[in-house]
Amino acid sequence: MIDRYTLPKMKEIWSEESKFQSWLDVELAVCEAWAKQGNISRETLSKIKRKASFSIKRIDEIERTVNHDVIAFLTSVAEKVGPDSRFIHIGLTSNDVVDTAASLRIKKASAIIIDDINMLIKALKKKAKMYRNTPMMGRTHGVHAEPTTFGLKMALFMAEMQRNLSRMKRAGETIAVGKLSGAVGTYSNIDPKVEDIALSKLSLKKDPITTQVIQRDRHAEYMTTLAIIASTLEKIATEIRALQKTEVNEVEEPFRKGQKGSSAMPHKKNPIMCERICGLTRVIRANASVALENNNLWHERDISHSSTERIIIPDSTILIDYILQKMTRIIEDLVVHRDNMKENIEKTGGLIFSQRLLLALVAKGLTREEAYKIAQGSAMKARQEGSKYIDVVSSDKAVSKYLSPKEIEKVFDISYYLRNINKVFKRLGL
Repeated sequence: MIDRYTLPKMKEIWSEESKFQSWLDVELAVCEAWAKQGNISRETLSKIKRKASFSIKRIDEIERTVNHDVIAFLTSVAEKVGPDSRFIHIGLTSNDVVDTAASLRIKKASAIIIDDINMLIKALKKKAKMYRNTPMMGRTHGVHAEPTTFGLKMALFMAEMQRNLSRMKRAGETIAVGKLSGAVGTYSNIDPKVEDIALSKLSLKKDPITTQVIQRDRHAEYMTTLAIIASTLEKIATEIRALQKTEVNEVEEPFRKGQKGSSAMPHKKNPIMCERICGLTRVIRANASVALENNNLWHERDISHSSTERIIIPDSTILIDYILQKMTRIIEDLVVHRDNMKENIEKTGGLIFSQRLLLALVAKGLTREEAYKIAQGSAMKARQEGSKYIDVVSSDKAVSKYLSPKEIEKVFDISYYLRNINKVFKRLGL
């Protein structure tokens, strides 16, 4: 796992200072490549590297006149470097710099997100092991189905986050490319070897074919990956919210000392962090939709994508970083009410054992239709009367005709439902 203390803060990556510094890094890498090709002397390269810098205030001043951010940047750098600035930006177009620099910053953002995912996986893994054998009610369609364990629920989320980790790594690799191929990608005024040398220095792969821009299917893949990760976090948050409802009360998100849940009702403990996560995932999904729209450019090249990417990429990476860290904290400090889980299992009076009864009758030679009719009939009677299912079943002659009292008791043994939990955990390496 990456040492997160060596990583930049996500907001620092998307600062104006970081943007222009990444542009300068690209320009200097190209200068070094030209020097290796013999087009710039070592002495000149040394002067450029020593003097090259920029002033954000000055860039803003120039841009107000030229209405072109890259030209404003280059002019600011030229004022610092002097006559040798003529060797900067040789053979390049604006998007050679902008797209390659964007990949550099997205690569840094990806490292943070990958670290965040690893932290959440670690927290989920710990909870999965801790509650491996803690029975709880499994629900389908929001209705009591059959018993499961809380550890299995945590393991399910862990496995999905592991898939998200793989997705994030793939998407990070897809976007970690640069292009230094000129105005329409034909290397008309730049040697492809310059691109090779410069991108190697920048630790980026070469996009094998481009126009003036790196094609936006790469960015769409990256942004939709963030949306998928966000959807998993929304799933976990929604489940915690559902389990925190007063009528269920099986888990609670952390509620720190001194916290207040409502301005009107002092008794309230609301799942506000999970609700916040669910809300913010909508922004990330919406941004992914914009990224998909950005793939369609006139003649494979215009800048309709540029304005939106200044918003959607920083916002989505910052948000996913934030909600991953929030979810990790929620899982680490999650309050689990085992007693309420047990009480909820018993809430239906044993109706949840109906499939086990059905299968026990089928094992005695009944058709599935015959067994279903008996099991459902006794279940509906127990529900209507408010009786325990085992009592209704035990007094049902249609059941006792095939099952002994001991066999009926075995039908209502919860351990039967949980006997293969360890096999699932073993598959997950837990």
